Amino acid sequence: MLSVICPTFNEANHIAKVLDFFVNAKPVEKELIITDGGSSDATRQIISEWSQKHSNIRLIDNPQKYVPFGLNLAIKASTGNPVIRIDAHSDYAPDYFEKILETFESTGADIVGGPYLTAGKTTFQLAVAAAISNPFGIGNSKAHDANYKGFTDSVPYGAWKRELFEQVGYFDERLIRNQDDEFNYRAKSLGKKIYLNPEIKFWYYPRTTISRLFRQYFEYGIYKPLVLKKVKSEIKFRHIIPSIFVIYLIALPVAIFSNIFLIPLFFYFFIDLLVSLTSKGNFKIKIWSVLVYPAIHISYGTGAIIGMFKRK
Repeated sequence: MLSVICPTFNEANHIAKVLDFFVNAKPVEKELIITDGGSSDATRQIISEWSQKHSNIRLIDNPQKYVPFGLNLAIKASTGNPVIRIDAHSDYAPDYFEKILETFESTGADIVGGPYLTAGKTTFQLAVAAAISNPFGIGNSKAHDANYKGFTDSVPYGAWKRELFEQVGYFDERLIRNQDDEFNYRAKSLGKKIYLNPEIKFWYYPRTTISRLFRQYFEYGIYKPLVLKKVKSEIKFRHIIPSIFVIYLIALPVAIFSNIFLIPLFFYFFIDLLVSLTSKGNFKIKIWSVLVYPAIHISYGTGAIIGMFKRK
């Protein structure tokens, strides 16, 4: 039997779709542990209705609300192997669980997962989807490469062999964001193998407004330095570039002494325009993309600078 875990908070608009996927997906022998962080909408009611019909669906309270607490509660309450995380804001291929099991069997990896495949219902979401699938948006992260197949440093969501938690420990509950990256980096630093397989398919839906996107990447930025302080071997240049960009923007008043200082800014917006206007999609998506790239870079870079001084 395999265990599926899902942390939730106010997911009434999405949770029924996730429950339907779980019930109908193979293999039959599986359990779903949902840890809810005190939803104030109909999330808990919907889950309770499904659990009355399906005894392998369980709802657990997460009084600490945040994701790492919910993940640890669910892992400890589960009994199957492997343990697979799913998220309410994503769609999954019907063979999602089967491909995970096949990948464990064929690779001998300790952690497996599929790359981010992005989807959207609005023009803004489609623009964000294009941005986070482009190296200009998020660097050379293999997790965003839909064609990469092989061993890597991290995978989205992830599936884990149960014995891994005894060997590596659980998710760091200090990390409101980036807890999955830290866990994967920690496991890799201890010699565990992580495998990314594009045959494991799920589709992630980005944030719906630029303010929510800014907050999301600002929080990613804040917690990333804490992750890299713990596992220094995983520091990459792509983690540092946004902070350098923000420091450069702060220093822009220096340009009154020399116009040469403006050259990097013009170069950045030239690339921004070029990448946005040559991307797929209609004109509205392209225009939104012009704004989405700097929103991601500035929010993440600002958060990372603040995070450098954050102890916990």
